[in-house]
Amino acid sequence: MSHRPHRSAWRKATRIAVTVAAATTLAAVAPVTAYADGTDPAGDEIVIGTEPPAEPEEDVVDVPADQVTQEPGVEPGEDIQLPAPSKPTDRPDREYCDRSNVYIPQSKGKQYHKGVGPTLSNYNGTSRTAKSTFTSEVSGTVGVSVSAGLTVSVNAMIGKIEGKYDVNLSASLTAKLGNKISVNTPSKTTTNAKYGVYRLKNTGVSYIIYDNCQTSAKKTVTSYTPLKVGWYLWEN
Repeated sequence: MSHRPHRSAWRKATRIAVTVAAATTLAAVAPVTAYADGTDPAGDEIVIGTEPPAEPEEDVVDVPADQVTQEPGVEPGEDIQLPAPSKPTDRPDREYCDRSNVYIPQSKGKQYHKGVGPTLSNYNGTSRTAKSTFTSEVSGTVGVSVSAGLTVSVNAMIGKIEGKYDVNLSASLTAKLGNKISVNTPSKTTTNAKYGVYRLKNTGVSYIIYDNCQTSAKKTVTSYTPLKVGWYLWEN
């Protein structure tokens, strides 16, 4: 003999089924939140700007990957205040210091995006919001850019910046082919997307301490160091 389910149990089951169906429908139509790397929901949510990525204002040069461990010293021709000649080594009153190259981070700046590959764009000519999906078309590696005057290796500079500001930086990061991101594009608006690497700007001072305890001129050094891979988006 079969038993009909209790009416309250049947109603409860019906409510659950309706709730699940409604949630499934909502998930299908709700806008997808976009993230900085296009894939990781634990990443930073994307902020869509109104202008292309800003370029460094300083005169900086890219440091090749095979030179990040080299200690550059002072380049010939730079405006350096040379120390006075060392005292004779047989003088007991000679002031002596261990020669060392110094870098001291002083000011953490904002993040600057360096793109890899072309800018991708999509115009929404409809009267409603539309979804734009972008896919990175090339792979590329972005390294450190630094202004003149650094007397320590790039790796040593990175270590000093990480220690002062409690951040994780890299000498280089690679933005890979095929990464995707989807965002909403408002009506009559163009969404532009560029894939690449966010770099942290930092300003510090660098100089040399000579063995007679005098120093070279202290130079202000600006650097842009890879922080994370991600998309930069803006609308117009």
